[in-house]
Amino acid sequence: MTSTATPSLDGESATPLVSIIAPCYNGEKYLEEALAGIYSQTYPNLEVIIVDDGSVDGSWALLERLQQVYGFQLYRQKNQGVSAALNHGLRYAQGKYVATPDLDDIMLPESVAVRVAFMEEHPETGICAGNSKYIDSEGKVLKEEKRRVASRYDFAETLADARVCGAPSALYRMEALKAAAFYDPFIQVQDFQITLRITHAGYFVDAIPILITLYRRHPNNLSRRYKKVLTADLAAIAPYRNHPAYESGRAALLHKALKYAVREDRADAWRLLRQVPPSQWNRVTFQRFKRLVLLWPRNLLKKTSA
Repeated sequence: MTSTATPSLDGESATPLVSIIAPCYNGEKYLEEALAGIYSQTYPNLEVIIVDDGSVDGSWALLERLQQVYGFQLYRQKNQGVSAALNHGLRYAQGKYVATPDLDDIMLPESVAVRVAFMEEHPETGICAGNSKYIDSEGKVLKEEKRRVASRYDFAETLADARVCGAPSALYRMEALKAAAFYDPFIQVQDFQITLRITHAGYFVDAIPILITLYRRHPNNLSRRYKKVLTADLAAIAPYRNHPAYESGRAALLHKALKYAVREDRADAWRLLRQVPPSQWNRVTFQRFKRLVLLWPRNLLKKTSA
């Protein structure tokens, strides 16, 4: 997509450049649909950068073919994880704003335009997010976020509640990414760490009540691999151990992991539950405990009879 920015009276672009940096790892199945979504944007001033993170399926060959159609920048690295792939793409990005969609999701046509418009009016905003509609591997709608009013949160709230601004809905201010020193490549889950790093640098996260993306849920979603996510998220909050909100944030991360552990690994669920300090037990803790105690025998019976 070519840049077609219109100069404004103050000499700055009326449509500042947006860099779309999309990491790819074994995403062959959804690549064409995802790129069609990126190139359906109504916003006129984009550069698209794709970084293949050592895919072992047919992604690289397909990306080379699609590059001939769309003309995006294409880079390849040995498999190092999504955070390293995004840092790789950021070396080449020139935009005032940065979007980092996953290449199994679908950006809706107004996705970039509405977020840029908001951030141009709010220079204190480091990340702008919107609503997502969840679809399955075949595109069937599962559910839709119903946020009806805008919300804002800062670093203390991000840490205390372990709030994550997911990559599919996030538009980042490049200035804020630089202030955050980009991604820690050793933390391979990117969403939570960059939300923390940007808000810690003094910026806000704003969530607006506009549908902007179709988020695909399938068995390979990282969110389903809760042990890896928990390890990464605990590493993300480690630098803030002395902050008053740290213990609350750690408990929130354990609660999130318990949601999956209760269903998948009873022994690990008990281990995680014991790590929640008594002072941090709340309604969610008791819900996880109740599910673990009452529903597990039923799940075990199903597995035995299968």
